[in-house]
Amino acid sequence: MYETIDRLLDGPPPGASEGELVDWITRLEAVKCRAEAVQAEAAVRLEDAAWTRQAEAGVPARKLGEGVGSQVALARRVSPAKGAKLLGLAKILLTEMPHTFALMKAGLFSQWQATILARETACLSVEDRRVIDHELCATGPEGEPAKAVAMGLRQLENAAKKLAITLDQESVVARAANAAKDRRVSVRPAPDTMTWLGALLPVKDGVAVFAALDQAAKTAAAAGDERSRGQVMADTLVARVTGRETGVKPRIEVKIVMTADALANDADQPAMVEGYGPVPAAWARDALSDAEVFVRRLFTDPAGQLVAMESRSRKAPDGLAEFVATRDGGICRTVGCDAPIRNIDHVERHADGGATNAANLQGLCERCNQAKEAIGWQARPGPDGSITTITPTGHAYTSPPPEPWRPDPPPLSPGEFALRDVLLDHRLAA
Repeated sequence: MYETIDRLLDGPPPGASEGELVDWITRLEAVKCRAEAVQAEAAVRLEDAAWTRQAEAGVPARKLGEGVGSQVALARRVSPAKGAKLLGLAKILLTEMPHTFALMKAGLFSQWQATILARETACLSVEDRRVIDHELCATGPEGEPAKAVAMGLRQLENAAKKLAITLDQESVVARAANAAKDRRVSVRPAPDTMTWLGALLPVKDGVAVFAALDQAAKTAAAAGDERSRGQVMADTLVARVTGRETGVKPRIEVKIVMTADALANDADQPAMVEGYGPVPAAWARDALSDAEVFVRRLFTDPAGQLVAMESRSRKAPDGLAEFVATRDGGICRTVGCDAPIRNIDHVERHADGGATNAANLQGLCERCNQAKEAIGWQARPGPDGSITTITPTGHAYTSPPPEPWRPDPPPLSPGEFALRDVLLDHRLAA
């Protein structure tokens, strides 16, 4: 079997026809689906083994299985939140949705298709979920293919929703009513120093916000505003949320990390906006006049490692924990995890609890910090600033060190200043 898979992964032979290339793609898709099914099975068995080991070690019942989702995440090179979801999906497939799992094992159903079914049946009882699993994913009595195999993703989602409503309308309605508690706002980077700002809201609120912005765009267009509809809606959103619409200058803290030279001397070292990422230094300097901005001046050693910082605003720095979060770029240090830092914890723990200094501290999200506390987990700092995490199975995953900041160039001497002015005069004359 392994020889067959290896041959597929080597790619189609030179000169393969169009039909052969399509067949190759089809076979590889089946291999992917089967691999995801086997990964799910292995994840469930891993959790069973971890429960047994932790129970024998005397771990409290409420903590049994802690850290398994993070092990899955590291093995699959995804975030711990995604790893926990994959583990949850695996348990559902193996215990409550046998026909869906069988389709995956047969190479006919992807992990994402299975996720859609699991998501749309999450509010149902196990018995009702199995009814939908059979209805959509079971092979017909005469060997007819399962209905779900020929469905697109939206068709699959709608079919599962209709069946769920038919079987237990009360649960579906209760789930929708309860979903309002998950409302939230999120932000993620977009190209060219832009951001995607999103909000998950109840239908009536989301539609009302959009309608208000749309009305503002229509009013502006009627008054001869030359901005596009989208630009007016975006500008109105910012003005109303920040208070600019009232004419009061906002007092909003935006944390920008810059070296001293980039701040004062128009150098080109990129700045870092916490919660976003790197931006051009020129953009960061312009931002200083836009709002109350908390600028940090960074000090670097000759190798470019961040060693200290001071505040350049009226607000004093919050100390070592905030320094570590700034040094780590605001993102969890665990491999594959892009979650924002929520905890600052020791990398290596000694008998005295571990040295509390920048070299032995790391920024972690809440989930990764909890996983590291589980029995059998270890972490070791490297001499280059990297961190190696060792799981209970002995597997090691190394997080690279934070990207170094370039040191500020030494100040020019009086003679160098004079030479620079002469060269500048010659350039302007030319």
